Amino acid sequence: MATKCLCLPLPNGPSQGHDAGVFAPLIEDADNLLVPVICLYEVFKKVNAVADEPKALQAIGQMKQGRVMEVTEAIALRASLISLKHRLPMADSLMLATAWSEQATLWTQDKHFAGLPGVEYKEHLPPPPSIRGH
Repeated sequence: MATKCLCLPLPNGPSQGHDAGVFAPLIEDADNLLVPVICLYEVFKKVNAVADEPKALQAIGQMKQGRVMEVTEAIALRASLISLKHRLPMADSLMLATAWSEQATLWTQDKHFAGLPGVEYKEHLPPPPSIRGH
């Protein structure tokens, strides 16, 4: 199976349940999952903002089942070029450079990545009507 790099925006991403089917097989295939270290930062921060630190640590533990990729000099320099060429913010360009460094596909629901090479963009689905009111 091909290597995948996963970037999920929270709290509106698959963690909400209604999008989970798209990403669950990717997350469960930890042997082929890359996790850019910058994603640990983003998820930890966002889960803490909407929940608490124990839940954030639980999310990080799940992410660390994949291979956490550090930012190397080569990734940092490539990310800066990606940022300039595709007008991406720093964190997004680091995620994409990390995926490209391993010839991985970056799976995301972040619109910044839509249409970029090596990206599998899945539009965020609004919750079903029965969930919206709760």
